[in-house]
Amino acid sequence: MFEKIERVPGDAILGLIEAYNQDPNPQKVDLGVGVYRDPNGNTPIMRAVKQAEARLLESEKTKSYIGSHGDPRYGKAILPLVLGAGSPVLAANRASATQSPGGTGALRLAADFIRTQLPGKSIWLSNPTWPNHIGIFEGAEIPIQRYPYVDSDNRLDFDGMLAALKQIPQGDVVLLHACCHNPSGFDLNQDQWRQVLAVVQERGLLPLVDFAYQGFGDGLDVDAFGVRLLAENLDEMLITSSCSKNFGLYRERTGCLIVIARTAEQMENVRSQMAIVARENYSTPPSHGAAIVIDILESEELTQLWKSELTEMCNRINSLRRDLVDSLKPYGLDQRFAHVAEQRGMFSYTGLSTEQVKRLRDEFSIYMVGSGRANVAGFTSENLPYVAKAIAAVVD
Repeated sequence: MFEKIERVPGDAILGLIEAYNQDPNPQKVDLGVGVYRDPNGNTPIMRAVKQAEARLLESEKTKSYIGSHGDPRYGKAILPLVLGAGSPVLAANRASATQSPGGTGALRLAADFIRTQLPGKSIWLSNPTWPNHIGIFEGAEIPIQRYPYVDSDNRLDFDGMLAALKQIPQGDVVLLHACCHNPSGFDLNQDQWRQVLAVVQERGLLPLVDFAYQGFGDGLDVDAFGVRLLAENLDEMLITSSCSKNFGLYRERTGCLIVIARTAEQMENVRSQMAIVARENYSTPPSHGAAIVIDILESEELTQLWKSELTEMCNRINSLRRDLVDSLKPYGLDQRFAHVAEQRGMFSYTGLSTEQVKRLRDEFSIYMVGSGRANVAGFTSENLPYVAKAIAAVVD
């Protein structure tokens, strides 16, 4: 029965990793894979995480299942982190968290919930968006529509975005990136978030906010502005949260789907459906990553250490953005790439063309996604002069 199964192309980013690993050039630079890197090119384990794991080694008493919604303490810790400790939504018991295998698992929960409970609704994705958004919602057989986000000049197209949102049919779902837009790095400012809120209210849309990078843009609370604005002014919304980046728990697959309903009773109705969706997907989520997060957020000492480390990572990424622009000044390209310093998060739509990206790879062993998306965390003080010189060589 397998004879007619065809081979399909592998994931483009995973292919970049393989090509990079096989490249013998000692000056090679990896700007493709989406993980944080320290100045030595490593993806470190945070000190707060190591200390929490050491404590867990001594305190953990069981490996039993934790239930379809996950550990209740995890939800109790994550909800105020995302929505704010003084959130009126939390005070009214209108929010619920279902632990998931990473942010991707939370998106799949949201997709299956929309398919089963909101049949016929389309989901609107930014153009561009994280490629796996398309795969997840196509896999759930939800109709996909697109709204503009980046224009042909490689700038945030907010006017185009807002005009498109105003045309979305009532009741459809719109996926919004809370901060550190993947892949572009272009974020909405606070006034733009307010305008989006007005359209969502006017059109009766259901926002699904992907919050994968809290703390990686301008800080935990600033990054949450759009999420909290919508939550406090809408009756209903969905939020997917991830601990992969801000806790460095990539392989532990730690995230959650947060649901906000109009009343506490309606929230419990939705929560009952989420348990079924989770049960049918993976039964119960993995425990270890969530246990680490709980231990950190329940300890004032570890929370402060974690916040300090997260701030260091955030500041380093923003500094590297400015450093790249400065490195391009001798070539007269600093204004052309000034947008890189304005973007936020790990990723940048550099504005390099597919052909220029190919030349960087073939001639200089600098690896990034064909769209020109670069992982800013891959820059170091040592490789930036080389990268700048290579960019100048391939740019017309």
